[in-house]
Amino acid sequence: MPPDAYAKELDRLWEQVRPLYTSLHAYVRMKLVETYGKDVVPEKGPIPAHLLGNMWAQQWSALYPLLAPKDADPGYDLTKILVEKKTDARQMVRTGEGFFTSLGFGPLPKSFWERSLFTRPRDREVVCHASAWCIDWVDDLRLKMCIEINAEDFATVHHELGHNVYQRAYNRQPFLFRDSANDGFHEAIGDTVALSLTPEYLVKIDLLPKTPPPGKEIGYLLNLALDKIAFLPFGLLIDKWRWQAFSGEVPEARWNQAWWDLKRKYQGVVPPMARTEGDFDPGAKYHVASGTPYSRYFLADVLQFQMHRALAKTAGCATPIHTCSIYGNKEAGARLIKMLEMGQSRPWPDALEAVTGQRQMDATAILDYFAPLQKWLDEQTKGVPKGW
Repeated sequence: MPPDAYAKELDRLWEQVRPLYTSLHAYVRMKLVETYGKDVVPEKGPIPAHLLGNMWAQQWSALYPLLAPKDADPGYDLTKILVEKKTDARQMVRTGEGFFTSLGFGPLPKSFWERSLFTRPRDREVVCHASAWCIDWVDDLRLKMCIEINAEDFATVHHELGHNVYQRAYNRQPFLFRDSANDGFHEAIGDTVALSLTPEYLVKIDLLPKTPPPGKEIGYLLNLALDKIAFLPFGLLIDKWRWQAFSGEVPEARWNQAWWDLKRKYQGVVPPMARTEGDFDPGAKYHVASGTPYSRYFLADVLQFQMHRALAKTAGCATPIHTCSIYGNKEAGARLIKMLEMGQSRPWPDALEAVTGQRQMDATAILDYFAPLQKWLDEQTKGVPKGW
């Protein structure tokens, strides 16, 4: 895909999901106005970035206690369940492995269990940020993670193992093709799996006695949206800023201003205090300072929902897609395995088609997944200004 076409493709995908983001932004701003007052948060304008619970305002899930709807209790506490069952780190990983073997993937190799890091060592400092590795590009798979017994790490284990099974799936390709179909695919696979960690899945693996009654999904969807939907414009603007800076479209003397112009345009946020070119706020983001491409994360957000929708349909799920799990479905697993085994040997549209039947990335799956939340947000913000 030519560079200009790639930039236009990102814009096309963003336009598909922008209405949902605008609704979420309006609801969050309304609640912040109620909390801090109109003198701090404008009723119609952008939100001051420091109120969103994250250094870069890239994810807003820290605000969930402030934003949660009434009766938001999902009916179970996964962290509490895991602790009460005396689950340990290795059992968490075994559960994640079981998800993939239920789809038709082979079990993890013996060396994985001998060489991975599951808990924080007592005798040395380590970087605990979760990551998955294939050391020999064939079968020496490893997980590096200081696992805590909670719901967040339960999902993270499944996500990281998604990297491992992808790494092993393409290990028979020529060496140069042992990578994901495009930058977004590797991140998307683990997140696609994480979308299947539904109450239905927890019942099947005996962590829940029964699924909670219907009507409890708004709290779950709102919490997820504060992570996934709030991130979308941020995932888009990092590389947009970088392209402007590297191409010379924006001169160095306006780099910081350009950063905040993009944050205002796409995120609807503004700095909490006056900024000058003596500041370099983009450099506070690791991926900017390290030169790490970032639109991959935007694409992963889109792809995970597109893949989940298609795999849920393959698995025969007839309920709303946010309730669907592909756990135990060999047909869905076969589609996934077919795509993973391609690695980078085929153009990414071929890989996408193997899973979804589509050759174009499609963000409408996000709208389908969050449809109940969109309806609820529109009800909550009726008569409230939208946009900035």
